[in-house]
Amino acid sequence: MTTSERIRRPVLWIIAVGAVAALVAGLYLFQPWRLFTTERVDEAVAVAPGGSQLRSLASGSFVSHEHSTSGTVELQQQPDGTAIVRITDLRTSDGPALHVWLSDQPVAGDGSNLDDGRHVDLGSLKGNEGNQNYTVPAGTDSAAFPTVVIWCERFSVSFGAAALTAT
Repeated sequence: MTTSERIRRPVLWIIAVGAVAALVAGLYLFQPWRLFTTERVDEAVAVAPGGSQLRSLASGSFVSHEHSTSGTVELQQQPDGTAIVRITDLRTSDGPALHVWLSDQPVAGDGSNLDDGRHVDLGSLKGNEGNQNYTVPAGTDSAAFPTVVIWCERFSVSFGAAALTAT
């Protein structure tokens, strides 16, 4: 074995190990298989004690940003004053670290502005299709947050957003 062959062999092993590590890291970060998965959630409509419907404060429809997103949103008030965000007929891509936000920014352009101001994180998106309820934290002035956003925390992008209009 020549000197150059002795040097080349460890270098090739280092390159191979580096390539495998880069592949594993890329798969972890991007989770490309999620482009082909669907998580459907169908939660029942929230009702007030006694079975009456909640009062509708505002509603809107999703517009797409980074991924095709459709469905409607309704901000509902419970008798005790707390609020619920009801998402109906949601259809969007599955993705890593998706959250539902209330944002104080308007729905504009590609949605890159939606994390510029203040936001309230309502929790992880329960499913990328279906009907879902999210409780707004007590004490939140929902009028100060006129936009509902499906936000990907891993890549800091909006999948879609809905401007809320008073009903």
